[in-house]
Amino acid sequence: MTYKELSYSDLKISASDIYVQMGYDNHVPDAAVRSEMSRIVEEVKAFLHPRYCFMVKRGSLSVENEELTMGQRFAIGKIIARQLRGSEAFALFICTAGTEYEDYQRRLMRDGDMVRVFIADALGSVIAEKCADQMELSLQESIDKLQWNRTNRFSPGYCGWHVSEQQKLFPLFNQQQADSSGAAAAGNGATIAGNPCGVELTASSLMTPIKSVSGIIGVGPKVRYLDYTCGLCDFKNCFKKRMKQRK
Repeated sequence: MTYKELSYSDLKISASDIYVQMGYDNHVPDAAVRSEMSRIVEEVKAFLHPRYCFMVKRGSLSVENEELTMGQRFAIGKIIARQLRGSEAFALFICTAGTEYEDYQRRLMRDGDMVRVFIADALGSVIAEKCADQMELSLQESIDKLQWNRTNRFSPGYCGWHVSEQQKLFPLFNQQQADSSGAAAAGNGATIAGNPCGVELTASSLMTPIKSVSGIIGVGPKVRYLDYTCGLCDFKNCFKKRMKQRK
């Protein structure tokens, strides 16, 4: 399993990334909002520790049955099954803005300043997605030696893959940790109190910290990364869809 902790600067977040997530699209907010956003970003830089972990496993994909089997049987749906065609293996990942960021959001809620709460909520979503972008770059680096490519990343709750399937995904990380040997397994930081990457899954299949992303990526010599086919997905608040509409 690969695990890495990042800093804010590692994420390469631009002001426009945050504006888009806040709903401004190609517009720029007024000076008061920009000032408050800059203030929040500076506060966050001091404590932020986003992190990701991923592992690559062999599996069996049935496009016809819209299923992927990797110890667990995932009902991934038609869209994702088609996008994963040709994969030799599959990378499972979890990325998170971290518990520190969730604590920060709770403090803002207690303070009752809803403008700051709104900005921090948008920023947290960007942090989680940018962390996932860095995870993808790390994954690509690890498979370059095989001359393999990767597909787009796909998460439970999107493109017809039910969010409840998180309950099948998370145990695979814990099993991987249990199968690892000795001090390397104990010291790599990939799990905290049994939770992969420090992320806990609730009974309703939501992740805490909330600003977290999980899912799967297909890898192999015959797959490729495509522009997101947002027209096939009806999820209106998708970060990738917002970023695509900005272009």
